[in-house]
Amino acid sequence: MEMFLKNPLYTSPEPCQHLAEYKLKHGFNGYKAIQKLLVTSPIGKTSVKKPNTKAPRCSFCNGCEGRLYLCLICSSFSCLDHTILHPQSETGHAVFVDIERAELYCGVCCDQLYDPDFDQVVMSKHSTGLTSGATGNESIGQRLIKRRRLVSGVGLNFQKSKCGVSTKDVRAKSCYPMGLRGLNNLGSTCFMNSVLQVLLHAPPVRDYFLSGGHRLENCHRRRTTDLMCLLCEVNAIFSAVYSGDQNPYTPAQFLYSWWQHSANLASYEQQDAHEFFISMLDAIHEKEGKARNGSKGNEDCQCIAHRVFYGLLRSDVTCMTCGFTSTTYDPCLDISLNLNTSVSSTEKGKKLTKRNDDGSMSTLSGCLDLFTRPEKLGSDQKLYCQNCQEKQDSLKQMSIRKLPLVLSLHVKRFEHSFVKKSSRKIDRYLHFPFSLDLSPYLSSSILRARYGNRIYSFGGDESDMFSEFEIFAVVTHSGTLESGHYVSFVRIRNQWYKCDDAWITEVDEATVRASQCYMIFYAQKTLYNKANEDQSHTPNSPGRELYFPIAGCC
Repeated sequence: MEMFLKNPLYTSPEPCQHLAEYKLKHGFNGYKAIQKLLVTSPIGKTSVKKPNTKAPRCSFCNGCEGRLYLCLICSSFSCLDHTILHPQSETGHAVFVDIERAELYCGVCCDQLYDPDFDQVVMSKHSTGLTSGATGNESIGQRLIKRRRLVSGVGLNFQKSKCGVSTKDVRAKSCYPMGLRGLNNLGSTCFMNSVLQVLLHAPPVRDYFLSGGHRLENCHRRRTTDLMCLLCEVNAIFSAVYSGDQNPYTPAQFLYSWWQHSANLASYEQQDAHEFFISMLDAIHEKEGKARNGSKGNEDCQCIAHRVFYGLLRSDVTCMTCGFTSTTYDPCLDISLNLNTSVSSTEKGKKLTKRNDDGSMSTLSGCLDLFTRPEKLGSDQKLYCQNCQEKQDSLKQMSIRKLPLVLSLHVKRFEHSFVKKSSRKIDRYLHFPFSLDLSPYLSSSILRARYGNRIYSFGGDESDMFSEFEIFAVVTHSGTLESGHYVSFVRIRNQWYKCDDAWITEVDEATVRASQCYMIFYAQKTLYNKANEDQSHTPNSPGRELYFPIAGCC
């Protein structure tokens, strides 16, 4: 695999020996045969379909439910169970193709595979001008090119760029803004691609990397450790996405770098998008934060993860016997919300047409009301009261002490019962606004409502003045707990775009509102507005248009 040999610091995980044996014996004959069976839908989804076959079924049990796989040796269809059994009865029949996603699967390893050669075969089916130098497989050093960069830097003291060239909006229906580029699925990595698309369009994160916040030539970690630098890999993705290249990008080196930093999640199995988001921010903080801050705490951390996403939650626990209140502060990179089952007071009077099957409606403001509502702790959760000198029943109330530049809201859609030893997904619809005012949920507002005019200081700070947020991205999850798919929607200059792995499509607001949101991202309103204004400046060389066509969508 040439792409990995170019980087001497990169340590590749062990490749699948069954795929290597297949390619050694059969070469690319199977790949070429599969290429003739590839079918691309109008929205760009690629699948495998045999001619004159309406509904493929498992050749062994005649089943048609769930995933079906095609053997690269005998061309037989099989369900997942028989895909695993097939290599046991037929020697050498180990490599299959998932016909729904056109991805490789090993029936012996019971895992999805990524092969750049197969990836190129699939992409060349619907991409034009696909060359060896434009597939996103180059080393980091080769992908980093010197170019003019887009900088707005609202809220972050980035160096201002003076080379922006004002251009008119020349976008046709088949052309998308700069920075919109598909990301190839490397084997159940839609969870990763959906979050990466969010970070690529988060204004302060984008400005940090496009303004040279992390440079390859200045990275001491890359010179002093055998591990890949995660920030260098993220920087490479920004360089590729904003380079003007039209072909979907393959973030393989980033994936392996993340695996090195999160070994417990290293596999081709589907992961949780929220868990990936947190682990990625933690890895960035671990590598960049310690070098910048020394012994400083998270609140003063200057790593890009905390400068953008860091917030502070306040927790008040009040003794129900004497009224004594104990206050603690907890740092957070996002806020996890339970789904509410009724319309909040702020939503009453509004026309909400989409209801759940039971007739109830869940709203984001209702979830925030539930998050900040006083909660009586159970008898098994009695806390020690410093005033009473014993454990007492108490009330707990959460509020937001400090708001971040970019607010990440995580909707708890997956429930795990340790008693019943079962898990399930909550498929409730959630109504969320595009403009969000968080002032009712700030600590100052909560305390004012609790104490009225009896105190003079309510613990407010400068974040109270920036409590209005605008939505810019949504990560959605469709399907079941065991078999689902992540897709992200990003908002650029009030136009929404659907990012489904390698495919980018323009959608309307109704499509976004009807989606099953899992993570919702808001930017401070002043930051969002400034970022939209700066979209009129091109980060590329003079003469290059701000908008360009996306392969597979034009």
